[in-house]
Amino acid sequence: MTTLTMPAVDSPRLMPVYPHLPFEPVAGEGVWLTTRDGRRLLDFYGGHAVALLGYGHPRLLAALAEQAQTLFFQSNITPLAVRSRAAEALAAFAPRHLSQVFLVNSGAEANENALRIALRKTGRSKVVAIEGAFHGRTAAAAAVTAGAGRWYGFPQMPFEVDFLPRNDEAAIDELVTEEVAAVIAEPVQGQAGAYVLDPGFLAALRDRTRLVGACLIFDEVQCGMGRTGEPFAAQLMGVTPDLLTVAKGLAGGFPAGAVLARPEWLDFLAPGDLGTTFGGGPLACALIETVLAVIQEEGLLARVRRLSSRLKSECRVGPVVAVQGEGFLLGLRTSRPAKQVVLELIERGVLAGGAADPHIVRLLPPLVLEDEHVDVLVDALAGLRA
Repeated sequence: MTTLTMPAVDSPRLMPVYPHLPFEPVAGEGVWLTTRDGRRLLDFYGGHAVALLGYGHPRLLAALAEQAQTLFFQSNITPLAVRSRAAEALAAFAPRHLSQVFLVNSGAEANENALRIALRKTGRSKVVAIEGAFHGRTAAAAAVTAGAGRWYGFPQMPFEVDFLPRNDEAAIDELVTEEVAAVIAEPVQGQAGAYVLDPGFLAALRDRTRLVGACLIFDEVQCGMGRTGEPFAAQLMGVTPDLLTVAKGLAGGFPAGAVLARPEWLDFLAPGDLGTTFGGGPLACALIETVLAVIQEEGLLARVRRLSSRLKSECRVGPVVAVQGEGFLLGLRTSRPAKQVVLELIERGVLAGGAADPHIVRLLPPLVLEDEHVDVLVDALAGLRA
């Protein structure tokens, strides 16, 4: 049993909708968090994959300060050079043919707009999602999230949804018909516990959606931005969708998201068909541009691939019986409930996360992780009972 207790810091004015971990972070540097009571925690969770470059990266701080002092905000009613540069950089980083960019604020907003594009373009009213999926908590995104009926809240869903069994190629032809507007899939399902969809399954979805005229959407909100060791999991799997969504670490901790699209899926768009007040603002765009530059100039993709191999081979100690996932989106399968293991790791100075699978500890560390940090995690796990 853990001896950690919950610090009493929350205002009673905050709605009690989040279960909290038993510490309050007050500062961050690199991959380390400092707590209110003076402890240091090695962050292997990165704020749900948001702290892509860790905390206090000097290039991010400099870009933010420079842009804030120059132009803090302006809406999409005006053109901005920094917005154009961010879009160009993101399109260059993305899979080939995904050359059009719509900048928004979050992953859920990106998925809402991707689904809207598919429904408008096809004129159809059915969407196929994958069992175990998590796409967000807004109306359309939650409709394609597995198990959302427990908290959905709206009186009805905006379209009909079927859920396709994971990696079941035999079920594709039955469910993906000419009535389907879109199939939405996370190549590596994050909330499900770093569950990897087979490349062959994704390729079969690509072939079938192309045959029936449906849109293939990859939700890379959690697995994108270099987290798999490639720019996007689409490149890792060798399958290019029609639309791809990204958010989380896109701006290194500043709210930002995007929809990337093949041009042929946008030929119906006119001014006003899509919109967002804060999406594509100058602060977010300056940070997007900087994050992409840092990933490439500091060789972080190669680092992710190398250290992921270490994590997969060395983390099968203590209560960990198997490791799944790709890159820096990994699930440690535990012999005991993952919630217990997460709390015990905190006691040993390491922060990890849970998942929908009660026996998965999820790792989403910043891409700036070093070998010495892997050593700390392995030692912490080895010190826990099996």
